Amino acid sequence: MHEKKPLSLLFVLGFSLAGFLFSGYLTAVKVFSGGCAFNETCPIFLGHPACWYGFALYSALFALSLLAVLGKLTVRSGLLTATVIAFVGVVFAGYLTVGEYATFMEKGFREYGLGLPTCFLGLVFFLLTLLSGALGLAHHRED
Repeated sequence: MHEKKPLSLLFVLGFSLAGFLFSGYLTAVKVFSGGCAFNETCPIFLGHPACWYGFALYSALFALSLLAVLGKLTVRSGLLTATVIAFVGVVFAGYLTVGEYATFMEKGFREYGLGLPTCFLGLVFFLLTLLSGALGLAHHRED
């Protein structure tokens, strides 16, 4: 019989899946069209589009949280690694969001296809994943 997984782990899985799909879409548009989705500028980080790094981080988050949900990793190790990766994502997306601030203030909401810079939206997914993982770690003591 399978044990019930903590709600926090399911939230981590859901938010990481959302980030995986979102960053995957941004990456696919960049790879196949050469342009950026939603008529935005594409922030470059270490010579590559930032969405590629976001996709790598969300891929790791989703894979690790799925392994934990499936019982291939302990719940605690799944939550811990997800929390660490999400923290890296918050720092990364936060850095990019700060860089986009001047452009956003100049252009406003209507210039962005989704109303806000995609870096900021990625930051939201990372923050939600980080909070879910950290709360899960605080409440899950057994493995």
